[in-house]
Amino acid sequence: MAEADFSLFTIHCSLLIGWFLDLLIGDPAWLPHPVVGFGKMIAFGEHHLNNGRYRKVKGALMAIIYIIGIFVAVWFLRTILSSHLSPLATHLFDTVVIFFCLAGTTLIREVRQVFLALDRSLDEGRKQVARIVGRDTSELSAQEVRTAALETLAENLSDGVIAPLFWFAILGVPGMLAYKMVNTLDSMIGYKTDRYRDFGCWAAHIDDIANYIPARLTALLMVLGDWCWVSGVSHHLSTITQHLHFVRQNGRNHASPNSGYPEAALAGILNCRFGGPHYYFGQLFDKPFIGTNERPLNTDDMKKAVQINRTAEVLMVVIVSCWLLAITGVS
Repeated sequence: MAEADFSLFTIHCSLLIGWFLDLLIGDPAWLPHPVVGFGKMIAFGEHHLNNGRYRKVKGALMAIIYIIGIFVAVWFLRTILSSHLSPLATHLFDTVVIFFCLAGTTLIREVRQVFLALDRSLDEGRKQVARIVGRDTSELSAQEVRTAALETLAENLSDGVIAPLFWFAILGVPGMLAYKMVNTLDSMIGYKTDRYRDFGCWAAHIDDIANYIPARLTALLMVLGDWCWVSGVSHHLSTITQHLHFVRQNGRNHASPNSGYPEAALAGILNCRFGGPHYYFGQLFDKPFIGTNERPLNTDDMKKAVQINRTAEVLMVVIVSCWLLAITGVS
């Protein structure tokens, strides 16, 4: 096997095995996760830097140094593995990183648990959904708990699956792990609260840039994922047109320039309403609504949303595989 062919083979193996491992086991609680380490790095920097003067500058420097540092460290480690061990060691490393960077299965499990907990009691549902959302959940109604879970499922399909795969296709494994640092920074300090407004604003802006294309791509893949499950050619075309029009109308109805697009895609597919005012860290954020049909959500909606997520994942893996074939053939 030629060197270029072997390289292409190992890249695809890393991608498919890493993705399959996420499908199979998700993120076991007993397994150390690099994002936990990222979180500790960010917490340490925030504790020591988010005070006094020049908070915006200090927050920007911390975010940039962390992101570039992770990219360079991973690139350097892969170079050492390839030079001093073997390409197979690099392949194994890539597989493990891809597995860690994908979070589709864990999120789906958490969302399912929210609906199961809510069937037992409202209080259990509130506690379960608090594990996956940043908003205050203590006063949420049953409908609001279900809505929060499905919004998170849509948003994190982009953050947890599509965006990491997108950056893997563009910048390889170093870019994929650097993206996870970007996303972790935003999830920890990218809030417009008194504490984080200045210090985390650069982290939030960088995350907005990194997710601009992936969020819109996620919405398209979700629409195509729904299209895969409907029957009849005319129904196919009308469904795609209707959902894309809904996304175009409602994608901007969100405080984030990106999160509204996958949420709008799922709201359109389910014919429901997302968004609205929420409390974060005790402060009320008056978010716009996505959609107008305030119908009750149920377990069937969750099952359909999971089906759409899984189909979008498969489509993205196919796209990335084809992209890798294309760029390898060109080179």
